[in-house]
Amino acid sequence: MASNTLIDVATYQMSGLALLQNMYCYINKANTKFKDFDRIVNNRGASVTFDLPPRFSTEDSLVASFQDSEQRLETLTVNKAASVAYEFTSQEEIFNVHDYMDRFGRSAVAELGAKVEADVAEENLVPYRFFGDGTTAIDSFTQLSRALAFYRTYGAPLTDTRGVLSDIDVPAIIGSGLAQFAPKRNDEIAYTWMVGDYDKCEWYRSNLLPVHTAGNVGENATTLTVVSINGAGDQITVNTGGAADADAIKENDLLQFSDGVSGQPNMRYLTFIGHTESANPVQVRATADAAADAGGDVVISIDPPLVSTAGDKDQNINNAVAAGMELTALPSHRAGLIYGGDALYLGMPRLPEQEPFPTANAVDPDSGVSMRLYYGTKFGENQKGFVNDVIWGKTLVPEYGMRLVFPL
Repeated sequence: MASNTLIDVATYQMSGLALLQNMYCYINKANTKFKDFDRIVNNRGASVTFDLPPRFSTEDSLVASFQDSEQRLETLTVNKAASVAYEFTSQEEIFNVHDYMDRFGRSAVAELGAKVEADVAEENLVPYRFFGDGTTAIDSFTQLSRALAFYRTYGAPLTDTRGVLSDIDVPAIIGSGLAQFAPKRNDEIAYTWMVGDYDKCEWYRSNLLPVHTAGNVGENATTLTVVSINGAGDQITVNTGGAADADAIKENDLLQFSDGVSGQPNMRYLTFIGHTESANPVQVRATADAAADAGGDVVISIDPPLVSTAGDKDQNINNAVAAGMELTALPSHRAGLIYGGDALYLGMPRLPEQEPFPTANAVDPDSGVSMRLYYGTKFGENQKGFVNDVIWGKTLVPEYGMRLVFPL
């Protein structure tokens, strides 16, 4: 049994102290279309698949050239679970906590809400495009506008654009242009995670943004030289100019092709639809850890695959990747996010009854988390236990997002 710390006095007064709440913008604003997995027709597992817009290429001719049609899919899997459990003896319940149970419950629920919120925020690491270099602060409205410009030049949804900022960077941003800033002064002011609208984007703040720890290539600002790329475009071999390094690249490291390399063209992404050269530099995300061998070569698995074949519906870069091109990686940083089109999905199915124990399912009004409470007594052991628990899954469609890079 747990060793409880309770106050054994005749009377006591509740302090009225509020919980040390976190900022639940991800749970509140995520797309919960698939929250009831058990009620979705033909869904018989922990995953649900939904479609993405198909892609095509255009022929410069009236002569039809038929191309394969591909149904693009994304999967949302409920693979996370968390619980907070606590227990009391009968004496403790009647003398110490009978009128205090709601306080224990609220604290347990808040702990679960923070757990889910922080996990959903990990999706900030999924996009392959980014804004920021990891050393320069993002602290002005000009930078927010520039970030949105790069987000949109690649192609972006026209509605439901949202940005999530590091809470400690928000004061400097607001201070850079209070005359331009127009927060909504009604019910929204009650939510600490809301910042306001700017440049046709809803901005929020969070104190639960993930911190990405970069590999040594990013930490040391090492220039990488391209050696080769595989046929599928999803593995690129580069050289560090150094020796063996087991921690050269870490999963979710971000890399960008450098401009102005002698004898090499500048690399730019094509627009996602239309395949026209955009102003967006070619940026990729490492999808796995990678080590440098004794000669300094590193084979990096990347997302997205880089395709330069003209007429290919998946063509996304203006020039073929060639030996001698250079890349740089970002250092460790705190990851914010811009995304659009309601492309951040969160599934939180209701858990079943825990017979024979009394069970309730409810949505926490502060965090938005849908969770279960059940309780019961161990026979003959003078021990009553309470459990709050929740299951969830989340996914962000990569091309709909851009990572905001805040220095540590």
